[in-house]
Amino acid sequence: MAEGGTTLEQTPTWVVAVVCSVIVIISLTVERLLHHLGKILKKKNQKPLFEALQKIKEELMLLGFISLLLTVCQGLISKICMPEHLSRKWLPCDPEKDDKDTKTAAHFQAFFSAFSTHHGTGRRLLADAASEGNCPKGKVPLLSTTALHHLHIFIFVLAVAHVTFCALTILFGGAKIRQWKQWEDSVANEEFDAEEVLKTKFTHVHEHDFIKSRFRGVGKSHRLSGWMHSFFKQFYGSVNKSDYTTMRLGFIMNHCRGNPQFNFHRYMMRALEADFKKVVGISWYLWVFVVVFLLLNVHNWHAYFWISFIPFILLLAVGTKLEHIITQLAHEVAEKHVAIEGDLYVKPSDDHFWFRKPRLVLVLIHIILFQNSFEIAVFLWICVQYKFHSCIMGPYGYIIPRLIIGLFVQFFCSYSTLPLYAIVTQMGSSFKKSIFDEHIQEGLVGWAKQAKKNMGLRKAAAKGSNQVVHKDDSSASIQMTNAQSEQNSAIDQDGNNASEIVPDTAHK
Repeated sequence: MAEGGTTLEQTPTWVVAVVCSVIVIISLTVERLLHHLGKILKKKNQKPLFEALQKIKEELMLLGFISLLLTVCQGLISKICMPEHLSRKWLPCDPEKDDKDTKTAAHFQAFFSAFSTHHGTGRRLLADAASEGNCPKGKVPLLSTTALHHLHIFIFVLAVAHVTFCALTILFGGAKIRQWKQWEDSVANEEFDAEEVLKTKFTHVHEHDFIKSRFRGVGKSHRLSGWMHSFFKQFYGSVNKSDYTTMRLGFIMNHCRGNPQFNFHRYMMRALEADFKKVVGISWYLWVFVVVFLLLNVHNWHAYFWISFIPFILLLAVGTKLEHIITQLAHEVAEKHVAIEGDLYVKPSDDHFWFRKPRLVLVLIHIILFQNSFEIAVFLWICVQYKFHSCIMGPYGYIIPRLIIGLFVQFFCSYSTLPLYAIVTQMGSSFKKSIFDEHIQEGLVGWAKQAKKNMGLRKAAAKGSNQVVHKDDSSASIQMTNAQSEQNSAIDQDGNNASEIVPDTAHK
């Protein structure tokens, strides 16, 4: 395989040793840091975050395999040829402008090639030129070695950007949710007040802060105003104290009525940490998005500009839906009651969610974060690889809005959408396993496995006993049949003997 540059045969050994040492040291340092971080998380009983770290390691392993595959197959891929006219279709840059640049590059390339040949080296300075030499006239390589190298870097930048921005989103969103802990503490202090507990309390529904801020009346016009209110509510004070305390009490009354001192805030944080493990990974359908986005990056289509609106629109739709679920919970109470005994609480239900699936919201947030990471990763990759003024970057009128949208999505998802998701998705018909502490979860899992094993043993024992009983019954029936046959034969024989004796006696 002809390639540009010197080979290991002509490279000083100390250079090879130094480069290998640096790469190995960096790799081992990163691996030890991840291992040490995992030990810290396990020591602090942060099992969800530890599992998220394991997920990051899996993504790094996948990246390593992709890197190895591209490195091993780059020579084979560069030898695949295609007709030259196909290489002029669906280009990310203007072909006419590229023709001028190509002629200029070819002129300098020919000059340096002649210069190097004159000095006896005979090497090609560019790997692309070597690749073109493998194809017959009228054909070009399917993908040059240089393009493969750039693609390799892009995949790495995309994965690192996705993991980084997901971690930042969870970090800032978690900081926002931790501010609600003061509401949890204040409610717990009220519940431990013995005098307040003994008092009989009635709540006027329509005078409650939760109802006054959420209930918009009955009818189509009020329904439309409820959606509009939900849309704008996500931009300011998406969750206030009355929302938190009412939904908290609704969760407790529906799922753990016997434990009024249940720490709802700690449960929310554990559930969010468990969801982080799923968000930080790159699923197969996200890789499909990457391939489609790379396909649509055609000159004058400005695909990346239009694609940047997808996470933006999805983010606003998810935020509006989550706010509207809170509004629906308020409407259910306000339409059924005027006054209730005790504190106001709502009734969680899956009916309020899209397709009755609360987990669908997490999938949409996963797509939002990945697509936004893709946009920012593409921008950083082009700036580093091709510089800011590259034709792939596009006109400034399309670049600036893309950056603004990307930063807005990143900030708004952390500040509003993720906290909304953390509390509203608890308003489903069922609860998550994070409601139990780690040791209880492990105990329940062990108990379920043991119960399943015992059930299998009981079924096997019952089946074996049935077979034994059936076998015993069959043996007994066979013995009874044999005994009956012997008895019948004996009777027949006695009868025959008697018939023989009787005539003789009569004769006498």
